Amino acid sequence: MKPSKPSVNVARVIYIILCLLAGFAVVLGAPEVPLWVGLFGGLMVAIIFILMESSMRSFTLRGFSTATFGIGVGLLCAFLLNRAQIPELIEIAASGIEIEGVAEALALAFNVASYASFAFLGAVLALRSDQEEFSFIIPYVRFRQDAASGQLLILDAEVIMDGRLPSLMAAGFLTGRVLVPQFVLDELQVMANSPAAAKRQRGQRGLEILSELQKNPAVPISIQDSRGMAEEESFQGRLVQTAKLLSGRLITTDENLTKVAHLQGADIINLNDLSDALKPSVVVGESVRLALVRAGKDEHQAVGYMPDGTMIVVNHAINKIGTSQDVTVVSTLQTSAGQMVFAELNSKEHF
Repeated sequence: MKPSKPSVNVARVIYIILCLLAGFAVVLGAPEVPLWVGLFGGLMVAIIFILMESSMRSFTLRGFSTATFGIGVGLLCAFLLNRAQIPELIEIAASGIEIEGVAEALALAFNVASYASFAFLGAVLALRSDQEEFSFIIPYVRFRQDAASGQLLILDAEVIMDGRLPSLMAAGFLTGRVLVPQFVLDELQVMANSPAAAKRQRGQRGLEILSELQKNPAVPISIQDSRGMAEEESFQGRLVQTAKLLSGRLITTDENLTKVAHLQGADIINLNDLSDALKPSVVVGESVRLALVRAGKDEHQAVGYMPDGTMIVVNHAINKIGTSQDVTVVSTLQTSAGQMVFAELNSKEHF
């Protein structure tokens, strides 16, 4: 059991003293009550509440505020129910009973039971719900996450099937709670059942990666039911809407979705951009040792690859394929597919 903090113990002692003083005050107000009865009653009240407090060690302030919100919703429901004049109907129905005061007692019992029951149900449902569900209930109010939990990460199907996400999260490059919208999960399921072998394989791979993420206790992941969203919205539109509504960050590898999200002001990370940013830059004039593995587009060219996968096209090196050569970078070209690098052999033996 986790030991109590000294400040908590001090608060308990002060509370016991206050309860004893309250019991003593009751005795002063009612001289016919023995002193020991008042003190014993105050002590019993203090013990009961201290035991309740001890049993709630894992109950945080966030849980308390969430339960309070649920109790408020439950009390509102009970108030609306009582406004329907059901207690008055019970009182009228019980008026035929000859026992005096039964009708009023039944109406009072209904009032107490309805308020207590709805408050209990509201608190339990609120504690079982997560923060994203509160965001959908109250679109413009969101319970802030702990700073340590990181920003909410919303995944699309492409980044799930990409396969790099579990490693990035394990390495700590991406942190936070992971959210997969239901329509993204539906898309993966449709792909996994596709008659096309390539599409089916990608869908199954995506579902396996999600299962791998769920097994990692360090990655809190949840599936968001998004039935409240407009069905006429495009797939990309629903993703962007989810990210903006939850103040989350979209994680994707889709270039078009990245552009749409930027245009609509949503926070987004494209893993391809992250990968490009982590690649070591190759500058003009740099000399590197390169293994030439295949022929290039032109007859005289050979192609080699850097350790990070960057392709380097070496001019006049067709006869050097299968060997490692020292080459000098002469130019670079940035394309939508990545960086293209052109080099020349350091040796002049190719002439």
